[in-house]
Amino acid sequence: MKKTALSLLVLLNMVCQAQNFDVIPLGIYGGEQEDNLSAYLVGAPKDNAFLCLDAGTVNAGIRKAIEMKSLEGPTETVLKDQIKGYFVSHGHLDHLSGLIINSPADSKKDIFAIAPVIQILQNHYFITDTWINFADQGQKPILGKYHYNELQAGTEIPAHKTPFFITGYELSHVNPYKSSAALVRRENHYLLYLGDTGADRIEKSDRLDQLWNVAAPLVKKKQLNTILIEVSFPNSQPEHLLFGHLTPNLLTEELSKLKEKTGQSSLEGLNIVVTHRKPTGDNPELIKMELLKNNPLKVNYIFPEQGKKISLP
Repeated sequence: MKKTALSLLVLLNMVCQAQNFDVIPLGIYGGEQEDNLSAYLVGAPKDNAFLCLDAGTVNAGIRKAIEMKSLEGPTETVLKDQIKGYFVSHGHLDHLSGLIINSPADSKKDIFAIAPVIQILQNHYFITDTWINFADQGQKPILGKYHYNELQAGTEIPAHKTPFFITGYELSHVNPYKSSAALVRRENHYLLYLGDTGADRIEKSDRLDQLWNVAAPLVKKKQLNTILIEVSFPNSQPEHLLFGHLTPNLLTEELSKLKEKTGQSSLEGLNIVVTHRKPTGDNPELIKMELLKNNPLKVNYIFPEQGKKISLP
């Protein structure tokens, strides 16, 4: 009987620790280093069909990931055949320049974005004056390589040729400018990726509060185990100079609101992948130190490295 009970416990632990997502950072920073800007491939374990969450750096990140054996190349094959679509959180260059610059060498695929972001791509990037229109809507001539998929809050759509479904939610990034988050589902498991966002208190917004309302029941049921969220500046950055970004203290402030909605005493074990650290000076290490030093919610902070695969439950 004891042996049977022990076997059941081992099996239960294996189920709880099952890997549901692989995340491969193609770029991790929030500016300056043009070969290492926000872009994260998400895939299922032992699968090479990826959804790219933002696309600040693509080609250089693929080469780095191949070098680190997180991807199997050549680079052109990963770009054309393994990346099946892009989620673009907002219209700033450090989140989409890799998509634009690599578009001539890319293959047909989907772009997922909220309506204001699609409008920015149509009106400012995929136009003759700056590039040419590789998408299927907007200024003529239309090359039709990329198909726009408009994301709406609460409406899940499939990310074709991947095992994922995606729902978009608006964020505030210097109100009223809109960024967005992607809730990615694989079977009954979820991963939440946020583009650039300010704290609700600073932004005078309720966008994060609305997002936490969606996330809280999934966190409570252990269906959502990982959140990728930005921390751009250390705590010394004045609040009037945040430009729609978070600090370690503001992240803790927002995660505390999420914790209250889950009804749990802490968020212990929740994976928080820290994205978009500004690489100026020693900011990345300072942000890391401040997060680890003050972690009252007992979350599991993960600090991504370009090209290094992260396996997640």
